[in-house]
Amino acid sequence: MRNLLYKNLSFPNQGRKIIASSEIADKEGVHSVVRRHFTYIIRSIKGRGVIKPQPYLYVLKRRNTKERQEHFFCKIKGSVQAVNKGSLFQISFVHTLNIDLTVSAKLGEQVG
Repeated sequence: MRNLLYKNLSFPNQGRKIIASSEIADKEGVHSVVRRHFTYIIRSIKGRGVIKPQPYLYVLKRRNTKERQEHFFCKIKGSVQAVNKGSLFQISFVHTLNIDLTVSAKLGEQVG
């Protein structure tokens, strides 16, 4: 069984876009939940002396063999500056990936 959820939200007045997806699947005794989230914001920059924020990367991996669970989380933040028709813009983005793996309920009853 597999469930998919996809969201695509746009806010053109604010220069913001959000894309999110979630996938839940049971396959070969493994229950997996995968969530992805991507957001970006575009801002007009007046002048050249703008400080760019530092990129950011965070990764977490957790494994619990007793509970038979695994968890992976990754978050990336960054920004890019671009020129369009002589105007300078800053594009800030955040991307997250969240994965949870557990033993399927059916298989857990048989083993436990």
